[in-house]
Amino acid sequence: NCYMGLAQPDTKHTPRPVSKEDSALVDYYWQKANTVRLFSQQRQRYLDSALAITPWRAYFWQQKAMPLSKQMKHDLAKRFLDSAAKYDPHRYMPYRAYTRCIFSRDYREALEDFRLAKTLNGNSGVMDHPYDFFIGLCHLQLDDYDSARYWIKQCIDYKTQQHGPEWAHYLHWCYMGITWYEQDNNDSAIACFDKSLSLNPYLPEAKYYKALCFSRIGQRKEALALLYETDSLLKKGYFINEDNARYEVYPYQLRKFFLERAIDGLEAHE
Repeated sequence: NCYMGLAQPDTKHTPRPVSKEDSALVDYYWQKANTVRLFSQQRQRYLDSALAITPWRAYFWQQKAMPLSKQMKHDLAKRFLDSAAKYDPHRYMPYRAYTRCIFSRDYREALEDFRLAKTLNGNSGVMDHPYDFFIGLCHLQLDDYDSARYWIKQCIDYKTQQHGPEWAHYLHWCYMGITWYEQDNNDSAIACFDKSLSLNPYLPEAKYYKALCFSRIGQRKEALALLYETDSLLKKGYFINEDNARYEVYPYQLRKFFLERAIDGLEAHE
């Protein structure tokens, strides 16, 4: 049976020596937590039992929060994320920033967390992207397109200078294009989408937003051809292949409904 004490996430606990018996109990609870379903209440109880003994273990707090975030239970996840960030800010301040950007969509809070993360860790990254990329996404979602473009460009420039242009991330170029698209700068947007597609020709979003730019400038036939290509990619299962994209929709991630409407609109003018 699990230890009956509930973990308390709102009190600062100083790490202290743990007896062999308690250490063995913590290991036991962690092992048991990994034998049950990720989203089960039983797993939460095993983690509670481990945290009742070692409440300063930031990783266990993160493990309590993670499945809740993936179930869109953001209010429940929040306090556990706060505890993870409190006990190990170098590791979990960036993680909390990421979840606020992608999961709970608290963009201003995410920006503050990323600023703190940069203070703690320098120009590091989380979930396979530099902090600057997610800072750019936050600004994009706040309609601050110039700032979004500035931060995303930092990522592209760094990779290009360090390793060459082919090492820039296709998603960075796609989102750079979206900032131009939102400001009706179709030529600059198309140039960015072309660079994204040169790095990953199977990215539906780059084709879709490029098609919308073509439609704006009156090249409807070219736009419709691109939308058909986009539809084919979606049917083959291509999508933004990012961490947790199966749980949450990324900013500007293409949805089938929007694609169908765009195709219907252009076909009506044929």
